[in-house]
Amino acid sequence: MRAALFVEKNADLSLEDVSPIDPGPRDVVVKVHASGVCHSDLAVIQRMPGGNPMILGHEGCGEVAWTGSEVSRVRPGQRVIIALTPVCNQCWYCLRQETHLCELWPTVLGTKRVRRADGSTANAMSGVGSFADEMIVHEASCIPVDTDLPSDQLALIGCGFTTGFGAALNTAQVTPGATVAVIGCGGVGTSVIQGARVAGASRIIAIDPLASKREAALGFGATDTVDPTDGDPIEQVKALTGGRGADFAFEVVGAEALQVQALEMTRRGGTTTLVGVAGGAATMPLPAMRMVMEDRTVKGSYYGSARVTRDFARFIELIEAGRVDLGGMVTKHFALDQVNEAITAMRDGEVVRGVLAL
Repeated sequence: MRAALFVEKNADLSLEDVSPIDPGPRDVVVKVHASGVCHSDLAVIQRMPGGNPMILGHEGCGEVAWTGSEVSRVRPGQRVIIALTPVCNQCWYCLRQETHLCELWPTVLGTKRVRRADGSTANAMSGVGSFADEMIVHEASCIPVDTDLPSDQLALIGCGFTTGFGAALNTAQVTPGATVAVIGCGGVGTSVIQGARVAGASRIIAIDPLASKREAALGFGATDTVDPTDGDPIEQVKALTGGRGADFAFEVVGAEALQVQALEMTRRGGTTTLVGVAGGAATMPLPAMRMVMEDRTVKGSYYGSARVTRDFARFIELIEAGRVDLGGMVTKHFALDQVNEAITAMRDGEVVRGVLAL
């Protein structure tokens, strides 16, 4: 089995031949067909200390090759998308339809999946580990799908698309005719834009310092763009929204200063949604009096507040109907051995979404 492992902070991933640790009775072996390359992978490389080897990649799809004796959700030969978080359908959160908060996740995260040549073991990012030719995952992470859509598009549903699209429709619940501002127009930000468009937003403002990202955003439904290096982006958004600010603003980068910007470009009575994951020590100052007197709402959105056993099928139907463009988000394909090139391309803003196609 070939896999790309995080071994050392701020270093290239290590491409290695590894041996799978015997899967358990509720585990599934999936032959990887495609894996998206996400900023969360880069965040692990940049933020985590070394000493805890991990197969990166958490946005994958493929075909079931083997199932454990107690697996009932999928069968060999089925196409599956691997969800960022498992859905056990039994815990307190799953029973309350908050499956993105499933209590099984810590167990899935901590499971060792492969043994390296030196005898050390490694787990898989988010319990997925899609930067490999095979994934060993808990069945609770497997969502079977019945579609002819290409695998590079299905892979994006596993994380980035669901995170952004769901943030607009599930978390913020963008309303028809609303004005929307989106800070950060990579794969997740573009998915927020598409979600806002499908929800019926009248004006969608894409904010990004890269001209290529702003131009791409227009193709996915943005009506206006803002270059934050060309004057105060808050004032630019207000100028486009009658001086009030947007009804809904989304921060998709995970930077404290940009989270504050998102709040300030939201109108009184509006909703600010934080999608990007900031560092563990990051804080966001809130103007307590204004929060009350201006009737403001700030929401965190994890995994688009998605119920993946319901939402993946709904998203696929929208794509098949031509109402959502996932194919246009895939701007470059890479082989597994090119994973470090793919990460560099994402870091440098050269792609909306790069995909490892196996």
